[in-house]
Amino acid sequence: MRIRLDFHWKNFIWFAIIFGLALVMYFTIGFAWWVLPVYGLAYLAIRNTKFELSEKLPWLWTAILFVGGAALNTFSVQYLLLDAELFARTTTLKLILNVLVCLVLYLLMLLFSNRVTLSCITANVFWLIFGFVNYFVYLFRQNEFYFADIRSIGTGLSVAGQYQLRLNDKGCYVILACALYITLVRRMNVEFGKRWQMSIISMLAMVLCCVAVGVETMEVNTETWEQKGTYRNGYFLNFVLSVRDSFVGKPEGYSRESVEALEEEYGSREDASLDEKDTSLNEKDTSPGEKDTSPNEKSPTIIVIMNESFADLSVIGPMETNSPVTPFIDSLSENTVKGYALSSVFGAKTPNSEWEFLSGGTMAFLPGGSVVYQQYISETPTTLVSTLKNEGYTCVAMHPYYDTGWSRNLVYPDIGFDEMYFIEDFDKTQVYREYITDQEMYRKVIDRFENRKRNEKLFIMGITMQNHGGYTTEYDNFPEPIYKIGRSYTDANQYLSLINASDKAVEELIQYFSQVEEPVEIVFFGDHQPSLTTEFYPILNGKGTVNLSEEEMENLYKVPFFIWTNYDSPEEAVEITSLNYLSTMTLERAGIDLPPYNQFLADLREQIPAINARGYYSLNNETYLAVEDASGKEAEWLRRYEILQYNAMFDEKDRSNLFFPYIEE
Repeated sequence: MRIRLDFHWKNFIWFAIIFGLALVMYFTIGFAWWVLPVYGLAYLAIRNTKFELSEKLPWLWTAILFVGGAALNTFSVQYLLLDAELFARTTTLKLILNVLVCLVLYLLMLLFSNRVTLSCITANVFWLIFGFVNYFVYLFRQNEFYFADIRSIGTGLSVAGQYQLRLNDKGCYVILACALYITLVRRMNVEFGKRWQMSIISMLAMVLCCVAVGVETMEVNTETWEQKGTYRNGYFLNFVLSVRDSFVGKPEGYSRESVEALEEEYGSREDASLDEKDTSLNEKDTSPGEKDTSPNEKSPTIIVIMNESFADLSVIGPMETNSPVTPFIDSLSENTVKGYALSSVFGAKTPNSEWEFLSGGTMAFLPGGSVVYQQYISETPTTLVSTLKNEGYTCVAMHPYYDTGWSRNLVYPDIGFDEMYFIEDFDKTQVYREYITDQEMYRKVIDRFENRKRNEKLFIMGITMQNHGGYTTEYDNFPEPIYKIGRSYTDANQYLSLINASDKAVEELIQYFSQVEEPVEIVFFGDHQPSLTTEFYPILNGKGTVNLSEEEMENLYKVPFFIWTNYDSPEEAVEITSLNYLSTMTLERAGIDLPPYNQFLADLREQIPAINARGYYSLNNETYLAVEDASGKEAEWLRRYEILQYNAMFDEKDRSNLFFPYIEE
C-alpha cells in the first residue's frame, strides 16, 4: 500500500460543505468547541490523501474496511444511548457478536453490488439510521425499538408529530465519525478481479458470522426493559434476538381440525349450560322481603391487585423475623381462598405475570425471556377484561407509574380497558422511597368505587409499584421496622419492611369493603419474588440459587395469593396453583358463568394444577417436570392447551370465535 497527498480544488469545496454542516450542528445542537477544528483537520487530511492499494490483497483491505465500519456502527449505537456506566457493562463477547451482526449486512451488500465502496457506505449509513431510530423511539417511550414494533409502526407515525426530535452532542459526534469513515472509504478504491470468487467468499463469511452468532446466543434472551437490551446484549444483537423470538412455531398436532374438535366439545357444554341457566331462572323464587346477597343476584364489583414483588420468602427456607411480616393476610380465612401460585418470572418482567393472569395463557409455550406485551400481544386479545366487558362491566386499569412502562399505553386500549390511570393521576407526595405507596393506590380504588354510576358493574385491575427493587439504598421517608433475626442483609430487611407496609394497606382496603353492602370480590397476588443479593439465599435454603432441584427452583417462583369476598363463599386452602388459573377462579368466585376457554382452564387445572415457564406439577409423579417430559394424559392436556394458546395468539386467520370472541359490539 502506498499513501500520497492528492490536493485538488474539489476537495476544498467538499470540505466547505461538510464543515458547514458541522457548524450548523454546533450552533443548533451544541457540542464541545474543540471538536470542530479536530474534525476539520481530520477531514482535510483524509480528503487530500490517496491510498494506492495492492491489487493482490483485495480481501485484506475489504476486511479492514468492513470490520472497521461494523465496529464503528456497534460503538456508535452503544455510545448514543448509554451513559458511561452502562456502556462499560456490555461484555467484550457481546460487542464482538454485535460487530458480526453488522458485518453480515456489509457482506450482503458486497454480494449484490460487487463494489466495496458502495457496500461500506450503504451498510454504514443503514446501521447509523437504524441506531438513530432506536434512539428516538427510546426518547418517546423509554423502551428500545424491537422487531415486534414494526407491526405498530403506523400507530407510532400517527403520534410522532406530538414529540420533538432532540439530538444531543453524542448524536453529533456519531454523525461526524460516520462522515469521516465514508470519506476514508471513498479514498480507498478496492476492486476484485473475479466476481465469482468474491461471491463465494462473501457467502461463506456471512454463513460463518451467522453460525457464530447463533451458537453463542442459544441461551441468550431478548431484553425488553428500558436500556437492558443495549447494555446487556448490545442493541444490534438484541434486535436480532427479538426477530428470532417473534416467530413461534406451530405446536405438534396443530391444525384447524384440532381446534374444531375442542370447539365441538366445549361448545356443547356451553349450550347445555345456557339451557340449565334458563331452567334455573324460571324456577327461581325469592320470598317477599328476602335479600339475596349472592353474586349471581348482583354481579360483584371485582378488584384485582397485582402487588409488585410481593412474596413470602419462607417458601424458600425457614426465616425468623423480629415481628410478623404479613400478620393481616396470614389471618384471612373467612370467605377466602388462599395459597401459593407459580409465577413464570423471577425478579423482573412484571407484565408476563399480568398477562398470564388476564389471559389464562402461560409462558411455558413462549420463548424464554420474551415479554408478551412488547412482542406478541394482538390487537384483539381475549382476556378477563373482554369477558367482563361482555358481562356489562366497566373495566378500569390503575398503575401508579409511567404509562409507557412495558408499553401499557399501547396494550391496555387493545385489551379493552375503558379507563386508565397512571402516575399523573395519583398523589405524588404519597411515596415510600421513590414509588407511590400501595395505600395511595388503594385510596384511588376506593374513590373510583364510591364514584361509580348507579348499577354500574365495576372491574378494577391495579398494579402496584411500592415494592419495586432495588432495596440497597436507605431513604429518610421509609422506616424499616422489620428485619430478619440473625445473619441478614440490608436489602432483605428493606424488602421485608415494604411487604409489611403492603400488608397494612391491604388491611385498610379489606376493612373498608367489609362494610360495603354491595357484593365485592378482591383478588390479590404477587407478580414475582424480589431479586435480592445472592448471598442472602444460602441463609434460607443452604444452597443459594444454583444447583437446586426442580422443586427447590420452583420455590423461587412461588407467590402468595388470596381471593376474598364480602359475601358468603367457601374457605379454601390451595397448596399450589399458577397465575394462569387465577382469572378463572376469579370468575367462579364471582358467580359468573365460565366462557368456553375458562371452562377448559378449569378442567386443565384438575389435571395440571400448576404450570409456569420452568415446568409443571405432575400429579402422576408428585413432582415438578419440564413440559417436554410430560407423558400420557398429562402430555395430552398440555398439547391441547398449547394448541388453544397458539390459536389465540398467532393464528389470526383461523382464530376460534368460540374460545376467543374478544368484545361483543
